[in-house]
Amino acid sequence: MNSITKHLLSLVLMISAAAAVTAQPGWNWGDSVDKAKEKNALYADFVKAENWKAAIGPHTWLLKNTPDLNASIYINGAKIYEGLAESTDDKQQTLDYQAKALEMYDLRIKYFNNEPEVLNRKAYTAYKYYKDDKPKYKELYDLFNRTFELNGADVFSNNLTAFMDVIRRYKLTGGAITDEEVFEKYTVITDIIIEQKATGGNADRLDKISEYVDKLLTATVDVDCAFIVEKLGPKFRDTKDPKLAKKIFALMIQQKCTSDPLAMEVAELVIVEAPDYGIAKFIAQKAAADGDTEKAQKYFEQAIDLTDDNSKKSEIYLSLARIQSTSGKSVARSSARRALAFDPSNREAYVFIGDLYMNSYKECQAGESRVKDRGVFLAAYEMYQKGGDSERMASAKAQFPSIEEIFNENLEEGQSLTVGCWINETVKLERRPAN
Repeated sequence: MNSITKHLLSLVLMISAAAAVTAQPGWNWGDSVDKAKEKNALYADFVKAENWKAAIGPHTWLLKNTPDLNASIYINGAKIYEGLAESTDDKQQTLDYQAKALEMYDLRIKYFNNEPEVLNRKAYTAYKYYKDDKPKYKELYDLFNRTFELNGADVFSNNLTAFMDVIRRYKLTGGAITDEEVFEKYTVITDIIIEQKATGGNADRLDKISEYVDKLLTATVDVDCAFIVEKLGPKFRDTKDPKLAKKIFALMIQQKCTSDPLAMEVAELVIVEAPDYGIAKFIAQKAAADGDTEKAQKYFEQAIDLTDDNSKKSEIYLSLARIQSTSGKSVARSSARRALAFDPSNREAYVFIGDLYMNSYKECQAGESRVKDRGVFLAAYEMYQKGGDSERMASAKAQFPSIEEIFNENLEEGQSLTVGCWINETVKLERRPAN
C-alpha cells in the first residue's frame, strides 16, 4: 500500500469517525451542525421556560435552514405560537399567531408524514380558534372530514363533539350540507363512540359525549317523525345499511314513531345483525297487533332466548300465551304456566288462565250434570283468587251451581270436584250466592 493510498484511507476513517460522533438517529443537522445544535438547544430552553417570544428567533432559523431536522421543531413550534396567541391582547397578532400554530401541523406533515395523528391534533386546535369565525366554517368542516376519514375509531374523543358542533355551525349558517348529510356525519360520530366504548374507552366520558352529540343533532336538524320517515326511510330502503337501520330505530323509539311500517322494517334488519331482547319483543308485539301470529310467536320465542331475567321471561311467556289462545287454549295455558314458573308473582298469568276457563263453558258443557258443567266457573274463580282480581272472582262466583243443583245431584259443598274437558282440574265445590 503506497503512501497516497494510506493517506486517503486515513482521511476516510477520520470523516467516518466524525460522522459517527455527530450523527443521531432521527435528526438531520444539515450542513452547519454546530450552529444547528446551538439554535436547537437555545430555543428548547426557551420553550421549557415558556418564554415564547425569545424562542421565535432560534426556532425560525431552524425552520429555514434545517426544515427536516426532527419532528420536534414542529411539535414545539405549535406550542410556541399557541402560547403566543394566548398571551397577547392584540387581535391581529392573535390571528397571526394562530395561523402560524396551524402551519406547524402542516409543515410537520410535509416533512414527516403521519397525517392521521397530526390532523387529529390540528383539528381540535383549529376548532378552538375558528369555532366563532363564520368564514372559516367550510375550512373547519373539510378539516374534520379528512381527520375522521383518516383516523376512524382512533379519532381523539374531544374531536367527537367538536365535529358535531362544526356541522351544526356550518349548517345553521347556510353551509352546503343537507339534512341527510348531517345525519350521515352524526352516524359516523356515534358509531365511533360505540366502537371506542367496546374497545375499553372511558365509558362515563363517552356516554356524556354521546348525550351531547345527540343534543347537537336535534339542534341542527328537526329530527321528527316526518324527517325520519321521509328523509331517512328512502335511504335505508336503498342501502339496507344495518348501522343506519339501528340509528333509525333508536330515533323512532325516541320520537314515538313506531306505528309507521318503517319501524318494523328497520327492526327486522337490526335484530339479524345484533340480536336484542327489546327489539325481538317489539317485533313480536307489532306482529301480534297486526294479526301475524306466526311472526309474533317466532319473535316472542327469540326474546325469551335473549334474556336471563326471569321476570322478563315470564312477561314474554304470557304474551305468547295470549296469541296462542286463539288457536288452542291448552297450549296457551301451558305458556301461562311457564310464565308462572319463571315468576310466581305474575298475577296477570293467573287471571289469564282464569279467563281461559271462564270462556270454556259452552265448549266444555256436556249436558249430563249441571254442577259439573259449571265446574269451569269454579276453576276460573280459583285462578282469579290467586291473581287477586276481586271483580272477576265475583263474576265467576255468580255462575257457580245453586244449592238446589248440588243437592239434587247428591253432592255436598266442600267436596272435591273434577272439571273435565281440556281443563282437567280438581276444584272445591261451592254454591253461588243467593239472590
